[in-house]
Amino acid sequence: MKKILMVDACVREESRTRGLAEYLMSKLEGEKEVIRLIDEPLKPIDGKYVNHRVELINGRAFDHEMFRWAKQFAAADEIVVAAPYWDMSFPSILKVYIEHIEAMDITFGYSDEGVPTGLCRAKKLYYVSTSGGPIYDGNLGFRYVTRLCEDFWGIPETKLFQAELLDVVGKDIPGILEKARKEMDEYFG
Repeated sequence: MKKILMVDACVREESRTRGLAEYLMSKLEGEKEVIRLIDEPLKPIDGKYVNHRVELINGRAFDHEMFRWAKQFAAADEIVVAAPYWDMSFPSILKVYIEHIEAMDITFGYSDEGVPTGLCRAKKLYYVSTSGGPIYDGNLGFRYVTRLCEDFWGIPETKLFQAELLDVVGKDIPGILEKARKEMDEYFG
């Protein structure tokens, strides 16, 4: 059975992004797991943490607790990232999570030539986002995650679903959200 992981980077309980991501999750079949990043003991990485992680990696001590998020991410067959569009990217908790899962010999390795090679099992990552205003030049958070998928994790396909202008007075908010759900319906046909 496929393992599907939803990485929930939403910080508000009433998140429209989470609502759309949950709708997308209903389209996927398999064993589903959700990790709500705000409920996890994630902290920004400092020099002491990095040194300890390097020691553990060099000692092949991958059973250590600090690698649990990386192992969970690497083992998923499909991944859904729910990330509101904040400050042209995403909430900082997602960046902290990414720094924790970016673990050599779990989510990526290096070839003999020094080129990163992906070690994640997933073939697809879905990125769900909403914004209160317009997303002008593309969703930079999605572009960043796509590059990580391509260049580090070995996840060959990413797909963006988003709804924008949700805080603009006079906009049909339910209609905008329904349009995003219809896009998902059509995609999963």
